[in-house]
Amino acid sequence: MHKYMRAIGFSRLIDRREQQKLITNIILSAKHRSYTSNGEDTILAEFCEDFADNLGVSVCGEFDAEDKFTYDYFYPYLRGKGVSSYEDVSVERHAEKESYAGICDDIKVGVSLIFYLQNMIPYVKAQYMNLLPIKGTTLTLSALSIKGNIILPITKNEREVQRVKKASHNRNQLIAAARQGDEDAIESLTLEDMDTYTSISKKILKEDVFSLVDTYFMPYGVECDQYSVLGEILEYTVTKNKMTGEQIYLMKISCNDLQFDLAINTIDLYGEPQIGRRFKGIIWMQGYINYPVA
Repeated sequence: MHKYMRAIGFSRLIDRREQQKLITNIILSAKHRSYTSNGEDTILAEFCEDFADNLGVSVCGEFDAEDKFTYDYFYPYLRGKGVSSYEDVSVERHAEKESYAGICDDIKVGVSLIFYLQNMIPYVKAQYMNLLPIKGTTLTLSALSIKGNIILPITKNEREVQRVKKASHNRNQLIAAARQGDEDAIESLTLEDMDTYTSISKKILKEDVFSLVDTYFMPYGVECDQYSVLGEILEYTVTKNKMTGEQIYLMKISCNDLQFDLAINTIDLYGEPQIGRRFKGIIWMQGYINYPVA
């Protein structure tokens, strides 16, 4: 059982027979179906069924030469909105099955952002037709969480907000220059990090860490597409899984200037989300590559 199924309202789906029944129903009645050739005698297929607003389950497998479908795996998804990054994305296949991981080096994050690729069919089709790499793509990120907390915001006046935005912009410019080999930029970043470490080391003795750290985005555990995040809530709504009736929070999060949509079951979130408050939790990052229209 995929452990993130509870994030989209399937917290009580623990029986293998119920799981297989759900998968069979999706294959038979899915509204979103995608196909592409991935070999001489096989067709790669993906069946997606929504159970709430932009939330659903995807079932993937193959049709053989005799038109017989073989189920391979399934996963829950949240379709994000808007554009999270304009940076180039590279894609690698997972070793154990026909699924893919995307890698995006976005300056805002500070680390190589690795995510689970949602729209693998267009990528496999482009790969099979030798159309890669495709220029001008954008990336829409989304995330699922099965445990989170709501934290109050850090109070800032308008002058402090503008100062933080300016400092972030300047840092991004330095990082971009450092990637090009600018030694002055590398030295400036090193000195800035040392000053930050010294300042926080003194303040942490008297202040709570979450009053000093506004947002963060860090890899979590051994799986490369899971992260520990702390981000500001920009928007939020409550939706309901039409099959189970469980309620789900949908939130737009801003974390290190990176914006993405997040879904979490209401029973797994401690606290009440409000615009301006912060979400802290572990997420499974997903991504949808937006290919330019020909």
